[in-house]
Amino acid sequence: MSKSNQTGKSAVLGLQHLLAMYAGAVAVPLLIGTGLNFNQEQMTYLISIDIFMCGVATLLQLTVNRFFGIGLPVVLGCAIQAVAPLILIGNKNGIGAIYGAIIASGIFIVLIAGFFSKIKKLFPPIVTGTVITVIGLTLIPVAVGKMGGGDPSASNFGDLINLGLAFITIFLIIGTQIFARGFMKSVGVLIGLIGGTLIAAVLGQVDLSAISAAPTFHVPQPFYFGKPTFDIWSILLIIIISIVSLVESTGVYFALGDIVEKPVTEDDLKRGYRAEGLAVILGGIFNTFPYTGFSQNVGLVQLSGIKTRQPIYFSAFFLILLGLFPKVGAMAQVIPESVLGGGMLVMFGMVAVQGMKMLSQADLADEKNLLIITVSIGFGLGFNMLPGLFNQLPETVQMFTGNGIVISSLTAIILNLLCHGLTQEQKRAVVIQK
Repeated sequence: MSKSNQTGKSAVLGLQHLLAMYAGAVAVPLLIGTGLNFNQEQMTYLISIDIFMCGVATLLQLTVNRFFGIGLPVVLGCAIQAVAPLILIGNKNGIGAIYGAIIASGIFIVLIAGFFSKIKKLFPPIVTGTVITVIGLTLIPVAVGKMGGGDPSASNFGDLINLGLAFITIFLIIGTQIFARGFMKSVGVLIGLIGGTLIAAVLGQVDLSAISAAPTFHVPQPFYFGKPTFDIWSILLIIIISIVSLVESTGVYFALGDIVEKPVTEDDLKRGYRAEGLAVILGGIFNTFPYTGFSQNVGLVQLSGIKTRQPIYFSAFFLILLGLFPKVGAMAQVIPESVLGGGMLVMFGMVAVQGMKMLSQADLADEKNLLIITVSIGFGLGFNMLPGLFNQLPETVQMFTGNGIVISSLTAIILNLLCHGLTQEQKRAVVIQK
């Protein structure tokens, strides 16, 4: 295969990764901007700089040197678990306090990277597998909601057009995986998304208004929303959220290490955590949000079978480009919700399966391990479905109890410590073997 051919295929794979994470990348600024009552101009900046910085953060993680970069095919995006705390901080202490807390938490992550990498014994396959499984299962309902059109209150939610487009997308992905060979098989999700969007366009279901409304060019500006302020309680809250994001990223790193058959070492984790911390600091300066490894792209690496970093480099460059030209970036917004939902259902299902695969490496004949998995998944899924269960508790506590990934992570870690302690067997079990 010629070098240009290989480069072209990597670029297409990179586009597929971009489309897989795009909805998740813009969801955080949309939710936070809406919660803080941002105007259209502020929202445009927020979304554009978020896309741009996702690319920068991903490049930091891909570039391996002695200080930072884990060197796995990982895509970084804004952490969804930070949404509620950041809205609370912004409404209570102002926008400056949001970015002061983010910058401080990024510095904290860089400083503790070495220490946090040494406690990787807290994350054996029983813990990381449980967390990855819960991430996938927690996200599946989001995909199902998008399959119906995205807004359950809309009159056309779940109509034949939305459902038809969603299932056509799924069938295109399945058909590509079954009947295609080589490169075409590896871009099955992209084929499904493009095919579903083209059919939607024929049916008049594609809205191009986002492109016309977006500005032509956008320049990232440090401290766009004003100077950061540093409130100690806001900082502590975001530090806690950042630690949870590190736990989620740890699961993503081990899952990718398992897929590409590369054992994840203590030094790898240290560099990976430092890259995340540096990305968070830059995010605070340029007014975006905390970052974490995106699990939907784990499913895509597994599904495509392409395990190199080259496609992810293309994804990072595409993200940076889209962040500079909002009109180009807005093109990804023309994909109908139902089409996106069909693609997301397949990818999130693959994430859950990857978590189950990791769990299979634990001793499932041990009743204690079964207890850890049962309670952690039960808490993670159950509390996420009904966050109102904890409405009588303080608002700060509700931020954690209403997030299934957070609860599942903490539960799995604590139960593993109670059931197994820090035995030599547990220490050796952390780095996933082939």
